[in-house]
Amino acid sequence: MGIRGLLGDRYEVEEAPDSKAAIELMTALGDFDVAVVELRSQGGNGGGPVGIRAIRALARARPRLGIVAHGTRPERRTASEAIEAGATAYVAKCSPAKALLAAIDAAAEAQEFVDPAAKDANGRALTRRQREILQLYADGLSTGGAAERLGLSTETVRTHTKAALSRLEAHDRAHAVAIGLRSNMIE
Repeated sequence: MGIRGLLGDRYEVEEAPDSKAAIELMTALGDFDVAVVELRSQGGNGGGPVGIRAIRALARARPRLGIVAHGTRPERRTASEAIEAGATAYVAKCSPAKALLAAIDAAAEAQEFVDPAAKDANGRALTRRQREILQLYADGLSTGGAAERLGLSTETVRTHTKAALSRLEAHDRAHAVAIGLRSNMIE
């Protein structure tokens, strides 16, 4: 599901290939409330994710523009870098669609939003598998049911569950599910 498909019913969406074209588009069509900037890893030679310069350029050109940094992974460091560059919000591409909508809504209201998956208690996000297992628990499955659904052994599911509990600093499985639901890691 693309961003245009997700937002088309709620917002008017325009696309630009880079920050220069985005600024030209804003000038030609009028002010925009929010810009979503894709962040990509910069292969090999360091220097941070591609897209940070675009955020800086947009923030300079349109100081009141809400900017959503749309990162590859839920990383606290990348989220911090994007916010420092001028983004209003950060959300990872692997997060649920409702997290992107929350980020865009917050940016439109000039409120900061950081993807909950990027700011869990230990500064590390849950893995995709850990989120899948928590989601299955939230859906009412037992450890055995989750193992069967995912084609894993019960012990493997328990190992992932223990790791998720540790990362979330949760007391038990129910507490982890509650944290996951409140922070939009699961639905």
